[in-house]
Amino acid sequence: MNDHLLQLSPEPLWRHFRTLCNTPRPSGHEQRLVETLTAWADERGLAHERDAAGNLKIRKPASPGCEELPGVILQGHLDMVAQANADHPHDFTRDALDTYVEDGWLHARETTLGADNGMGVAAALAILEDDTLRHGPLEALFTLEEEASMRGALELDEGWLQGRYLLNLDSEDRGQVYIGCAGGADVVVGARLPTRDLGEDEIVRRVALTGLVGGHSGIDIHKGRGNANRLLVRVLRALEPFGACLVAYHGGTLRNALPREAFASIALPADEEDAVTQRLAELEAELASELAGVDEDVQLTLESAETDAPLTEAASRLLIAALHVAPCGVERMSVEVPGVVETSNNLGVVKLEAGRFHLCALVRSLRDSATRDLADRFRALFSLIGAETRVENAYPGWTPDPESTLLARFRRLHLEQTGVDPDVKVIHAGLECGILGGKYPHLEMISFGPLIRGAHSPAERVELDSVGEFWQVLRAVIEDLATARAA
Repeated sequence: MNDHLLQLSPEPLWRHFRTLCNTPRPSGHEQRLVETLTAWADERGLAHERDAAGNLKIRKPASPGCEELPGVILQGHLDMVAQANADHPHDFTRDALDTYVEDGWLHARETTLGADNGMGVAAALAILEDDTLRHGPLEALFTLEEEASMRGALELDEGWLQGRYLLNLDSEDRGQVYIGCAGGADVVVGARLPTRDLGEDEIVRRVALTGLVGGHSGIDIHKGRGNANRLLVRVLRALEPFGACLVAYHGGTLRNALPREAFASIALPADEEDAVTQRLAELEAELASELAGVDEDVQLTLESAETDAPLTEAASRLLIAALHVAPCGVERMSVEVPGVVETSNNLGVVKLEAGRFHLCALVRSLRDSATRDLADRFRALFSLIGAETRVENAYPGWTPDPESTLLARFRRLHLEQTGVDPDVKVIHAGLECGILGGKYPHLEMISFGPLIRGAHSPAERVELDSVGEFWQVLRAVIEDLATARAA
């Protein structure tokens, strides 16, 4: 499948990306891909090993005469975000992606593409098989579960990597190089809330909020896009005067993706259904007006739903109120790095089933202290409704080093290869560099990649021309680091 990718240039990179598209690899299900890559390494006579966490490292010896030069680590993550449109059946643990080219961009039909971080992984594999390159010792580090928890990087063995320079290939902007990133933490809230019997005069209906664009909860958090959980909770607040009471709720699927859809089952007096329908139409128009130019297709619908026990009136009101005031979106912009979000939160996953409430939010910040503080605000808020809050998978930010010699070399080479001096950036997203730098403080690191848009959503796409440019610059950097000046 995806044979058309073999006609694209640079051929080695696209050939490996085809393998990634044909091999299911959602977070936590990377084993099949690891087996494919280790078999490929064996065929090429490349040494490989895995650490205790399951991360994969493939090594290639230096070119003759370059054995004593500092080593280069090519780093990316094997997993991808698994998002499909609601009406599109796709099993990310079994099905290959269905890709197509349109107007100079590669897309996947109705699903995420996995260019994040499949482009970086494919580029590293293509470098390993390129015998025309002159290079020092090479290590390709492929981590696990980056999109779900950063577990691969967090549990990476110390003392396992030998290189001095690390090229993280997990950025998504053409003509830019990243030298710093936000840290983050998952905030998980759980509670058992009281329910009651459904009244004789009550019916159960499902309110659906759909049609949002979604996107990456770090890169896109400042763009004003709707968060389905935030918006549906607002709708539920507006329906409370009609006697609406929560029965069930399902919103979002990943804590690091802006939720595009959310669904709430509510109990309401049967004689209020027409009034609720009218109010939903008013709210849809209100939201469409507010989101004009950003989320043009937001929709609110009222549908039939399975009958089940609603929360008590007090529990429903408390839960909706807590969700309504929970931090969501940009909390603070950076003063030190103008134009960059400093601290944010994404209400990624919210569920309520049979009185069992679950929330998973992702807090990000360039300041680790701000990450801790925002997580603590969740703990304080949800303690008021008797919920328990825990913080998981915390990872540090990556402190920028604008004086890095690796950065200086990259800027020179990028200008030589493309005619453009790259913008030096700090990203409000969780690159693994912060974690890796904590374990290997001697590393000099930069992050760069091709132009990817719509990551973490079915709108994900990668610009074909930028892939060729990315490949050209990557090869130039590796060959430059193999010169005497790298000693």
